[in-house]
Amino acid sequence: MSCMTIQEILDMLPHRYPFLLIDKVIEVEAFASITAIKNVTINEPFFQGHFPNRPIMPGVLILEAMAQATGVLAFYSHNSRSKSDAEYLLVGVDKARFKRPVGPGDQLVLKARLTRTLRGIYRFEATAHVDDELVAAGQFMTTESARTR
Repeated sequence: MSCMTIQEILDMLPHRYPFLLIDKVIEVEAFASITAIKNVTINEPFFQGHFPNRPIMPGVLILEAMAQATGVLAFYSHNSRSKSDAEYLLVGVDKARFKRPVGPGDQLVLKARLTRTLRGIYRFEATAHVDDELVAAGQFMTTESARTR
């Protein structure tokens, strides 16, 4: 188990601002689980339109943050980086549920657990919490794909 800085996350994920939705990894265990943090600030570009009078983080971006956590876990597990010849692609989201809105000032605690690996398909269960309260959950499937140049 170890922590990761933002620089290590940037080395693993191809995402960049404004679409990088993980600020820090506080715990990761190869082929097992990850806990990551997303600090939600009023400066997020999506708050300009979602919604101006009551800023709410779009649910699909909460799912994306959880998916990015699964990507970091996959890269970490295989000791690889996004600059390698492989990338992890999201191929499915099941049982996505949202329990309460997320807004500026919230800190999303993203947890993902690898539940199954079969012929290059990885299945994860993931959750997002704010102040120990569940705000979203879902199952994610990813696959490793050769990077096209």
